[in-house]
Amino acid sequence: MNNVVNKFLGQKKIFLVLELICVLLVIVGVVLLVVGSFKSDVPEEIPTNNENNPTHNNNNVLEDKVNIVNVDSKSRPYAIMINNISTARPLQSGLQDAYLMYEMIVEGGITRYLALFMDKDTERIGSIRSARHYYLDYALENDAIYVHHGQSPQAKSDFSILNGRIEVNETKTGWRDKTLNVSSEHTLFTSIEKLNSGLKNIRTERKGDLLFEYSAKEIDIANKTNAKKADKVDIVYSKKTTSSYEYDEENKVYKRYVNNKEHVDYVTKEQYTFKNIITYQVKNTTISGDTSGRQNLDNIGSGKGYYITNGYATEINWKKECRKCQTVYTYLDGSKVVLNDGNTFIQIQPKGEKLTIS
Repeated sequence: MNNVVNKFLGQKKIFLVLELICVLLVIVGVVLLVVGSFKSDVPEEIPTNNENNPTHNNNNVLEDKVNIVNVDSKSRPYAIMINNISTARPLQSGLQDAYLMYEMIVEGGITRYLALFMDKDTERIGSIRSARHYYLDYALENDAIYVHHGQSPQAKSDFSILNGRIEVNETKTGWRDKTLNVSSEHTLFTSIEKLNSGLKNIRTERKGDLLFEYSAKEIDIANKTNAKKADKVDIVYSKKTTSSYEYDEENKVYKRYVNNKEHVDYVTKEQYTFKNIITYQVKNTTISGDTSGRQNLDNIGSGKGYYITNGYATEINWKKECRKCQTVYTYLDGSKVVLNDGNTFIQIQPKGEKLTIS
């Protein structure tokens, strides 16, 4: 009898142990399930910023990276005077690498460009031409190193206001392309490597912010006050020079034309394109007594213009308070113009000339 009782008690203990193990397994499973649910609510670590990863803003919101410039870079740009006479225009090289460009009138109804490069390694830029004094204002507002070959008397007297300039020569900082069948004055080119070799005693760290802020997220200006379609833009500078753009909807850029001809790079043979266009007018006058007909620009002041991007144009205000001051661009409601990520052409047009946006 005792054996039967002991056997029964032994079996009962085994059942109790098994029941206890089952309970423990259930508890462990529930705990793991709860911990897993908490873990799934924790966001993955945002990757550190590098060339292949997105960046994040101060609110840790994941966003795409701005590609036109490294917004964290403190490099000083090069602001390079580009020859734009009809003979030299087909030879223009490297301008697609410029993140910002200006066009302004000079003597004889022609224009020249000021092309800004930052943190690039462009191998051929040009052709290079001489300085005009009001172009210095736009090198100054970008704290750029001004690059030129030769100068007007007015520019020469103003060079003291610059914090750094390079006059390109035919040996150390540039070269003549003697294979070109044009006058020698149109054959001077440079490269970023060549310019870097001419930086002796020139500050290379930029002071202050970039002229513009850029948005990695596409900006739609279609609903801005007075916005209108801008599939084609014609900007007349004189009887000799008209700059035009046609919107490429597929690639969301503007193809550039000069005098109804495609504006094409000499090296790549590709048409220049721009993401953003800013255009406004200022008065120009011929300098009294200047036998070459050189110009003054009333570019210190304020007025209205247009910001054009993604097939639309909207009115903006511009204001430049001094030669060294950055031009401030605002929408009509007073908010600051932030640009779409991409290269920008600022067209400073003579007052009273025809502007067509359609």
